[in-house]
Formats: sequence, structure tokens, C-alpha cells
Amino acid sequence: MAIKRIGVLTGGGDAPGLNPAIKSVVFKAAEHGISTVGIYDGWQGLLGDSPEVWELDELTVRRWDREGGTHIGSSRTNPFSSKVGGQKPEAKIDRSDEVILNLRRLGLDALVAIGGEDTLGVGARLAKKGAPVVGLPKTIDKDLGRTDYSLGFDTSMRVCAEIIERSATPAGSHHWVQVVEVMGRHAGHLALWSGLAGGAFMTLIPECPFDMARVMARLDERLARGSRDRRFPRYAVVVIAEGAAPVGGTEVSVDAKKDEFGHMRLGGIGGWLADEIRKRSPWDARAVALGHPQRGGAPSPIDRLMGHLFGIAGVEAVLRGAWGQMVSARGIAPACDLALVPLEEAVKSLNLVDVPRHYDTERYCAARHALPPA
Repeated sequence: MAIKRIGVLTGGGDAPGLNPAIKSVVFKAAEHGISTVGIYDGWQGLLGDSPEVWELDELTVRRWDREGGTHIGSSRTNPFSSKVGGQKPEAKIDRSDEVILNLRRLGLDALVAIGGEDTLGVGARLAKKGAPVVGLPKTIDKDLGRTDYSLGFDTSMRVCAEIIERSATPAGSHHWVQVVEVMGRHAGHLALWSGLAGGAFMTLIPECPFDMARVMARLDERLARGSRDRRFPRYAVVVIAEGAAPVGGTEVSVDAKKDEFGHMRLGGIGGWLADEIRKRSPWDARAVALGHPQRGGAPSPIDRLMGHLFGIAGVEAVLRGAWGQMVSARGIAPACDLALVPLEEAVKSLNLVDVPRHYDTERYCAARHALPPA
């Protein structure tokens, strides 16, 4: 079947690198005489009787690679468990057939879906139902399986590292513990590597429940030493991922509501930790949650390059008719290899921090070795 018209959508949280990927899809498709349609607001845009779309061309997207976020919008809509207008919030039904119907209504020969575990999980299920879907990986958490890189990670890591480094200045001036909460529901990649780059004293991640007694012992050792000898620091910066939890404890959430994929909105573990430090010690502690700005702003050169490469590969996958496949990266641009892996495998298991190799569970920080065990 000749490919004449394709759609592109972005789902889940926005991330730097989405607009570069969209631009690359449009340019590569145009090389083959294929028109591209932007689907507004992720899977939500393919529900209902009148999908909202944007006809994209090279002139329209020519500067998009320099801009953050996603110009075609995003949502956390799950067509397989979606709310129905006019009914109670808990009333959800399978509306996936509407998505397939609207692909036909729009005359789309293929769809490039850019997202993380949830967005691409929907893509995998739609592909099983016969929908011509190809996936591109995006998540600042870097927790998507079968790929070394997901769009947004590098930019977000740089933003977090800069704030972590800046946090040391007021903490040092006032001799307090500064707790910095960053994103990371299941995986601690963003917290661990931005903490290392930003010079944090300690980093707490979801993969390793932390022992408060151990946390306090390490803080007491550092701050007491600084009190005795002014050559040593009398402050500490502690980075904590939003999904981290103490031993025997649970994640801290903003409220009890869940999205259509069953996730609660996490947040507040940093404030909880700062409260505990104040209760258990003479040290003052302050907390800051970086929130959504950590994934805002213009994409870094790495995310622009990876968006460019992912977009090209996505269109090439469409031309091959590789439905139900995701573009996977081994390495990071410019030294990376791209391949196709089944969407179903990419979302089957999460890419978590390799604790034995990369995390020192005694020090709660990045392990100080680089080679795998002999």
C-alpha cells in the first residue's frame, strides 16, 4: 500500500525534544511526497465525531526544533478506559474503536505516536487491533524499556542539575539541609544523574527504599563535622525522586485521584523528608519541588539531535509498514544506533536504575565505579 498521508501525536507529559521530532517527521515525510497531519492533544484528539487536526508542512514547522513542549498538545487520555461526556467521572468505557474509525475518517495511512509507557502502551494495543501505528520514545524519567534514550531526559537532567547546584548557595549560607524533589515515579535516573552532576550530597530513588536512620546518620556526620571544623561544609543538598519512599512506607501523592492509566499524581515526598529531618535533628531543612518547569524550556542539543533521528526513523518505519514497532536507540547521538523493537516489549517492563552497578545503597548516591564487575 502506498503511503500518502500520516498522522503524528504526542501523549503524556510534555518534554523537550517533542517538537524537533515532529519537525523531523514532517520533513522526512515530505521527501517522499507524504503529507503530515498533527493530531491535537494525544489520543484525546482521535475520540469523538470531529477530530481536531493541524495540516503540517515544512514551512509551518521549520523552527519547531528550537522550541520546547509540544505545539500539537498532549493529554493522558486512555482510549481503552476513557471517560464518557455527560456521565459520572468513574464511568469509563473502551473507546478504542473510535480511534481506528477516526484514522479512517482522516484518511491516514499511518500514525506516529510519540510518548512513554502509557501512550505507547495504547499504541501497542491499537496495533494488535490492526491500526497502523509506529512509536517514538519520550519520557524525562528515561524509564521506557528496550531503549537507551527517551526524548526529554537530557534537557531535564541539565535543568535539575543546575537547580541542585544553585541550591547549595543558600543552603551553605544558612547552614541547612536543602531537599530538592525531582520527577521520577518508578525510576530514579533523573534524580541520580542530575544529583551527581549538580554535586548533591545524597540522592534517594524509587528503586531503593531509604532508611531514615541511615539518612540521619549520614547528615549528622557531615553537618557535625562542619560545626567542629569550619573547613568542612555545614550544609547538605539532598535530591529525592517523587516516587521514592522510606522503608515500609508508601509514595506521597498530591491527592487520591487517579488518571485514566491508574496513576496518582505524586508529589510532596521532599516536604515530608524535610519535616522528618527537622523533627529528628537540630538541623534546619527546607524543601523545594521543581515541578513541571524541570521539563520546560528549549531542548538541549542532544534532545534536538535525538528528536531529529527518531523522527526520520519513524517515517522510515512507516514506509516499511513496521506496524506495532518502536524506534529504539542504543547509545546517544551522535554515537548511537537505531533499531525497531516491538511496542509490546518496550512497555512490558520498565527501565530502572541498575542498583548494584550504579547506586551505592550505603551512601545513597551514585556508585563510584564505571566498569561492570570482572
